[in-house]
Amino acid sequence: MTKEKELIDKLIDLAFAEDIGDGDHTTLSCIPDTAMGKSRLLIKESGILAGIEVAKEVFRRFDPTMKVEVFMPDGTAVKPGDVPMMVEGRVQSLLQTERLMLNILQRMSGIATVTHRYVERLEGTGTQVLDTRKTTPGMRILEKMAVKIGGGANHRIGLFDMILLKDNHVDFAGGIEKAITRAREYCKEKGKDLKIEIEVRNLDELQQVLNVGGVDRVMFDNFSPELTRKAVAMVNGRYETESSGGITFDTIRDYAECGVDFISVGALTHSVKSLDMSFKAC
Repeated sequence: MTKEKELIDKLIDLAFAEDIGDGDHTTLSCIPDTAMGKSRLLIKESGILAGIEVAKEVFRRFDPTMKVEVFMPDGTAVKPGDVPMMVEGRVQSLLQTERLMLNILQRMSGIATVTHRYVERLEGTGTQVLDTRKTTPGMRILEKMAVKIGGGANHRIGLFDMILLKDNHVDFAGGIEKAITRAREYCKEKGKDLKIEIEVRNLDELQQVLNVGGVDRVMFDNFSPELTRKAVAMVNGRYETESSGGITFDTIRDYAECGVDFISVGALTHSVKSLDMSFKAC
């Protein structure tokens, strides 16, 4: 089982536990267990569809006899009135899986939709939009999947798959040279093949990084576009470059036009509105 599949399975199990508990007594009290029915996913707002594959897993794990028919895959641009999916099976199962399935689809589609807008904003620049670790606890894997579906790229998934030396790491380690040296030694000692990124707060810190070397990417934290342009020129292609901190939809292209390789945007996941949709009986 992959790490991704394991996390999704745990999320689904926890979500059912918190929602259903010892039983959906509303459904169980008024719907016979032999009743069969069909429901359709109805789109009520334009955006990018994301989460269909996860929704299928929700249905499968709850009741493998449910029949799911998908008409629109993840990544499809949808509009009000579209019906991306039909599900047929026991009415009790349809009702008990409805909210979890919608929560996932609406949240993921909202993220994919916003990400797509940012990606379109950067069209022609060669700069990629990155997500961050500013995600909903427990739902990170789904939210990062949604970013990719929307056309963005994932930064690190967590603290385990990349070394990112931020300002606090540098300060506690005793400076840039010590932080980079210790990170490189750690990877060698542990046999870890991890990319090393370091955050810089000004051009002086950037020059220190360039003097030390040994990193894969440099992050310019809270730089202005003018300062970013100077920083990119200083790096001169030796390392990947990333802009981060306070960058909005309105200003992101200004940063991309400075020549950075990546721009990380916390807003892709931390303040997104879910896409409106419903699950209605046919």
